[in-house]
Amino acid sequence: MQIRLQKILAQATDLSRRSAEEAMRKGLVKVNGIVVTKLGSTADPDRDRINLAGKAVRVFKQKIYIAFNKPRNTIVSKSDPEGRPLIWDRMNKDIKEILNSAGRLDFDSEGLLLLTNDGDLIYKLTHPSHEIWKTYYVKVSGIPTDEKIEKLRKGILLDDGMTEPANVTYLRKTENNACYEISIREGRNRQIRRMFTRIGHPVMKLRRIAIGSIKLGALKVGEWRYLSKKDIYYIKRLIG
Repeated sequence: MQIRLQKILAQATDLSRRSAEEAMRKGLVKVNGIVVTKLGSTADPDRDRINLAGKAVRVFKQKIYIAFNKPRNTIVSKSDPEGRPLIWDRMNKDIKEILNSAGRLDFDSEGLLLLTNDGDLIYKLTHPSHEIWKTYYVKVSGIPTDEKIEKLRKGILLDDGMTEPANVTYLRKTENNACYEISIREGRNRQIRRMFTRIGHPVMKLRRIAIGSIKLGALKVGEWRYLSKKDIYYIKRLIG
């Protein structure tokens, strides 16, 4: 069956349809060895050979949605020149080849990642314009004052500009540390770490515990599960 190329690419890669169109314009897409740049062009994923940037595109019609609890000191990328551990090392080869991560977590951070072969979802979750709330458990050095935490709630100036207001909830403290739950709608590089460093309290531990209404729950570190029907319903509403 003939299907628009940008839709095929969105189903089979981490590209959104808009990003797939851009890849076509740049001449990165081939069908049966021929470069295709015309938007609206179609192909039969069951019969045609489709390549993106020199790599074969494998089309899986079934959408897969997985919640993964990323361990600390692992890489989200499919490979690492430094030979550091990858999250994909914990999954079988077939899953590694067809899934991509909807967003990332730093090497030294842990918690919830969504892995999927749904390019439209990846776009929705990672594009700044969609502003999906992401919630984290944070342990920081020292005990911030209420005034400092209020700066995070209102927005704080970083090197790349003011942050949007954050939801910050105090959890507990010890003699030398404090723990918070913080939700943000942005996805700047190491944003939460930089926010707490700006107020003088570096992050010691960072764990993402929710993306929108999808929660990490009791999922153990390094393990994964297929999303529940409730979570999938939420995703379908999200991506329209």
